[in-house]
Amino acid sequence: MWSAAARTVPAASSPPLPPQQQGGRRGWARVGGAGRPGTVAVRSGLWDLVGGDLVRPDLGRWLDDVEKHKSLAIYPPHEGGYEGRYLNRLRYQGYYFLDLSARGLGDPETTLTKIHPVCPPSLGRQPVARWYFPPEVDYRLSLLHPDAKGLIVWITEAKVLSKAELQFLAMLPDIRPKVRVIAECGNWRKFIWKPLKQISGLEPDPDAEQ
Repeated sequence: MWSAAARTVPAASSPPLPPQQQGGRRGWARVGGAGRPGTVAVRSGLWDLVGGDLVRPDLGRWLDDVEKHKSLAIYPPHEGGYEGRYLNRLRYQGYYFLDLSARGLGDPETTLTKIHPVCPPSLGRQPVARWYFPPEVDYRLSLLHPDAKGLIVWITEAKVLSKAELQFLAMLPDIRPKVRVIAECGNWRKFIWKPLKQISGLEPDPDAEQ
């Protein structure tokens, strides 16, 4: 037989107070482990409420810089998605796009402007083959619609490219006048861009001099 003391169930501790909303984004918080209610305020600005990425009046300057410098280095935010509105604005202007990744691109000059070999991976049961492909830029230019304004070469992950490779991309619009180059060279808190010739060292960077 169980004793009366053994059958006694200790009283449960009182449950914590439920969280409550107080004046906006506030809630209960434990202070010093005592379980006492406290308030934590979360501040937000106007840009958080209306979407600061959508109301920035910089699309006109973006189009002007693309036509003026012809090759830009962009720095979108880490979360991505912001560069789509700038890409679409160029598409509305009549540009076509060639999207490439810097990883695995090889030599940009050879891949974009010359006939280049490509070796498919060998699984060990067939001889090593080599295929020759036409220049990526020249091939796309030959297929452009007569009413097209030009070709945008959009390079993702361009931060892995060397200084010499960035310099060639910056000079590509001089070699092919209907080509514009957009290279993603890094990330920043907001979408910013700079001339690629300044980033690659072909022109002095006024921000670096300051």
